[in-house]
Amino acid sequence: MPSGVVGVGIDLVEVERMRATIARTPSVVDRVFTPEEAAWARASRDPSQRFAVRFAAKEAVLKSLGAGLGATPLRSIEVVRSASGEPSIHLHDTAATLAAERGVASFHVSLTHSSSVAAAVVVASGG
Repeated sequence: MPSGVVGVGIDLVEVERMRATIARTPSVVDRVFTPEEAAWARASRDPSQRFAVRFAAKEAVLKSLGAGLGATPLRSIEVVRSASGEPSIHLHDTAATLAAERGVASFHVSLTHSSSVAAAVVVASGG
C-alpha cells in the first residue's frame, strides 16, 4: 500500500448554479447528499452555499482518487464535521472500495465559500 500523498483534488462550484439546480430538481438533494449533509445545509440561512461546498468536496475526493463523476454514487462520499467544525471525509460502499483499491487510508480536506463560489481541496493519503 502506498504511503504519503496518493492524489490531490480541487473543485469549484458556483453557488447560484447549485441554487438553480435544487430549485429545478429538488430530488437532486436526496441523490447526492446524505440525510445528515442535507440537514446541516438546510439549517443555514443560505443552504445553497453549504450544498455547493459539499458537492465541491465530493468532486475533489473523486479527483484525488484519480476517478471522475460516475465512478461511485456521490452519496457514498460524505462530508462530516467534528465538534470543532473541522470537515472530514467518510466513505461508504463503493467509494470506500475505490479508495482501498487506490491505497488511500485517509483524506485531508479544506472547504471555503463566498456568496457566489464554493471550493474544496482534498489530499488523499496512503497508509
